[in-house]
Formats: sequence, structure tokens, C-alpha cells
Amino acid sequence: MDSSLTNDFHPLEPTDFSQESKKVIDFIANYYTNVEKFPVLSQVKPGYLKTLLPDSAPVSSESLEDILNDITTSIMPGITHWQSPNFFAYFPATTSTAGFLGEMLCSGFNLGETNTSPAAAELETLVMDWMAQMLELPPSFLSSGNGSGVLQLSTSEAMVCTLATAREKVLREKGYEGISRLVVYASDQTHSSLQKCVELVGIPPSNFRCLPTTYSDGFSLTPRTLEDAIEKDIESGLVPFYVCATVGTTGCGAVDPVEELGKVARKYNLWFHIDAAYGGSACICPEFRHYLDGVEHANSFSMSPHKWFLTYVDCCCLWVQNPDNSLKEGLPTIGTEYLMNDDDDSESKDMEDYKDWQIASNKRFLAIKLWVVIRRHGLATFRFHIRSDVKLASYFESLVAKDNRFEVVVPRKFALVCFRLKSSHSKEDKNQNQELNKNLLLEVNKSGHAFMIHAVVDGVFFIRCAIGSTLTQECHVVSLWKLIQEKATSVLLNFSN
Repeated sequence: MDSSLTNDFHPLEPTDFSQESKKVIDFIANYYTNVEKFPVLSQVKPGYLKTLLPDSAPVSSESLEDILNDITTSIMPGITHWQSPNFFAYFPATTSTAGFLGEMLCSGFNLGETNTSPAAAELETLVMDWMAQMLELPPSFLSSGNGSGVLQLSTSEAMVCTLATAREKVLREKGYEGISRLVVYASDQTHSSLQKCVELVGIPPSNFRCLPTTYSDGFSLTPRTLEDAIEKDIESGLVPFYVCATVGTTGCGAVDPVEELGKVARKYNLWFHIDAAYGGSACICPEFRHYLDGVEHANSFSMSPHKWFLTYVDCCCLWVQNPDNSLKEGLPTIGTEYLMNDDDDSESKDMEDYKDWQIASNKRFLAIKLWVVIRRHGLATFRFHIRSDVKLASYFESLVAKDNRFEVVVPRKFALVCFRLKSSHSKEDKNQNQELNKNLLLEVNKSGHAFMIHAVVDGVFFIRCAIGSTLTQECHVVSLWKLIQEKATSVLLNFSN
């Protein structure tokens, strides 16, 4: 017999679990305390880890202390610190004490099939209704109306589910051989994940319409642009079936006109989806709620609490107005016996089975972590959090405006500021200006004291400053601006020479 099988090994011994978990929590708490001291952007070169860690698994168990030490010395240098208060790159992945507590409970229960746990399904329905009410969604999106919500892992999964459902609805009417004629519409500012999802559900890449936006329209998709594209495709014998509007695009924070686009979608009987992954969180504040005006025209609506709602990834909320005739009908239902509820158990039959609303047959207990976050913070705290970030972004925007070397490229709507160094020439050379700003961004990121990324809209290269990391305060915004000004002086001097 293998001697290892005779060892006194307990993979889940309550005393060890408690002691070692506390050590890990202390480790993470220390990380949050000191995260500001690390270079925000990873400074290592690809392949570095091979030289630091063994190339085979250990035969015997190793101590937690050794593992945590390796994390500090080997893993941490290869991490870009999203929780740093000096992280201004992508939209934030916010954290909170309540979020971590919910994450622990989610992991601790480690549930499998949700149809075996009434609490998991019922809590998901409850928490989705809470979120819908905070966003003031129409009653038709709530479980008490004709609709309801489901927690997905990401916006991409929400898009795949809605695309598949819309596709299924059309093909049942027109025949499955017509899939090559289906057309999807979105703006050129829509997240690239939509195009990936379009191809995943079998729609030809050539049938994805990435419609142009302009500065004069705030880089929003206009209803005229959409309707012209639809009419052109109909004349060509194609079948328009899905349009996606965005509230807070990744590149520049643009907001599509939901009301107007929704009316166009209804006129041509298109599935209308609203992706509010980023901007949706802000809409719990009355001053931002108008961005969702017209949401009643949508077939589906999604937002991601893990971006700006103090909840750990993964957590995406997806609502539909009529789940019985949409997600549950559009997504395949596999009738395997071991996945079915007991037909003789009336209580089981009445329980919502969320595996029919998603891609996977099971998922983590996402509802409990969002439920804990909402209960621990409450609506007032969420509003304060959102408004604080927007106020910081407004302050940063004012600093940019005071320096005549810079300009704000896109009007700010939430907590994303898009800016750039202006060209030194009276007649701007786009290529030179792009190189100028590329060098500025590179120098800022190389410093290790901050991390930002760029975007390009209408051929214009600019730098994005996305404020929203949980630990970011005014002092970090001030330090960022001083760093930008310092590097700008150096870059401009080099260009002038």
C-alpha cells in the first residue's frame, strides 16, 4: 500500500481551517495596508516565474508560511495591483470588507447545483429584485411582474445568453437555415466582447454592424445611424434581429440614447439589450438615473456590481422582461434525470431553476455575496461611494483644464476622464500628437507610481484616467496629476529637441 495513504491527513479539520484562514486574512489585510507601496504595474518580464518556482508539484505537504512567503517573493512581483489607490487604468474591480465577507461565505458553502438548495435560488430572486428596485427598473423586470433577473459571471455571458435567445426566437419563425442572414448592431464604442459573443452564437462576423459615432454626438450611437443601417440590410435581404446600447462605454464613457434606440428596435422588432456594466451602478443616484430613461423598451438589461458596487468578481446582473418566453425558451434545457427536480415534490417543482437561465449547469453561490454587500452598506452608502468617485474625477478634470498644455477629449459623464497633451503645432499633426501622448503614458506607467491606459476614438489617441478603486482618495489624484505634469515637461522637452 502507498504509505502516503496511511498518513493522518485531514483536508478539512475545523481547528486548522480556523487558524490558517486567519493567517490568510491577516496576509490579505496587510496587503491592502501596503498595496500603495508596490509598483502599480507589474515590472517583471514574461517567463520570470519559471526561474523562481519548482517545475513539478511537491510530494509532501508544505507549510502555509512557506506558501505565503513564496507569494510575497515570487507571485507579488508579477501582479498588477488593481486594488492600489494609484490604479487608474481599466474600470475598477472594487472591493470592500463586506464584499470579502460575502466572498468567504460564497466559497465556504461551496454549493453545487442550485436546484438542490431552495435558499440559493430564492435569495438570487430576492437580491435581483433589490438591485432592480435600486435602479428603478420597471415592474416588468421584477419577479412580481412578468420578468426577473439572474446572476451571471460576466457581461460576456449575459450577452451570449441574450444573443442566443434572440437568435432562437427569430430562427423558429424564419427557419434555422437563415442564421447566415441575421444581423447584430452596436456602436463602434461598444465593448469588443460583443463581437466575440456574436461569433460564439454562430452569427457570421460580416453580419456584425459596428456603427460609427462622432464627437458632436458624444460618441453615442444615434437612432438615425441605426435606422439607416437596418433599412439598408433589409433591402439587401438580411434579417436585423439584435441591437446593443451601452451606458458607459469602456473607451470613453459614452452613453447611448436608450429611449430613442429602444423605439427604433421596437419599430423593427429587434431584441434590444442594454449593457450598463460600468455606468449602471451610477444610476442608483437620482442625478444619473436619466441615462436609463427608456429602459422599458429593452428586452434585457445588465450591469456588473463587481465594477463599481463594492462586490468582488465575478458578479453580473442580467434582467429580462419575460423569462418564460425568453431565456428559458431560448437557451437549451437538458433533460438529464440527475439534473431534474423531483416531479413528486411540489415544493421542488415551484422553485426557480436558474441552470436554465445560464450557460453552465451550476455556479457559485453568487447571491449571498451580493446580498451581504447590500445589507452591510445600504443604498445611502452606495450613493456616497459613487458620488465620491465622480467628485474626484471632476476635480481631476478641473486640474487638466487649468494646464493649457492639456485638453479634455471627451465630455465626462461618470468617473472617467479622457485627456491628452495638445500638439505644439498650430496645425495639429495627428501622428506626432499620438507619439507625444504614447510617450507620456509610457513614462507615467514606467514610474510604478500610477497606471493608466489609452483609447482611440475618431482617430484621436488619448489617455484614460478611470477613478474608482476603493482605496483612492484626493491625495492620490493630486499625486497622479503632479506625476503627469512632471513627465509631460520631460516628454515635451524631448520632442522639442
